Amino acid sequence: MRVWVIYALPHEQYLEQLDVPEGTTAAEAVQMSGLPEAHPDIDLNVNKLGIFAKLVKGDQVLKEDERVEIYRSLPRKPRDAHAVDDKKERIRARKERRNASS
Repeated sequence: MRVWVIYALPHEQYLEQLDVPEGTTAAEAVQMSGLPEAHPDIDLNVNKLGIFAKLVKGDQVLKEDERVEIYRSLPRKPRDAHAVDDKKERIRARKERRNASS
């Protein structure tokens, strides 16, 4: 049975095609891919797994042509990043207005 294991970093993507026996789980496919050895930051106790962008548990049995995705944690949530950037912009604009009126 053919499956893929994918791991994406900011500037690199890794795609491993595997032939696995029927009944292989998502976690087993990740181990078979060799990606955890090549990337020590992959920890199946921490990193979440998905199949075609839907979260699954490591014991999920795979079907033909499924793509197991290894998700890494983001440094901060995109919504939080925008909120911080917006706050910095408001503070900068306030300082500019004060300096312009002085």
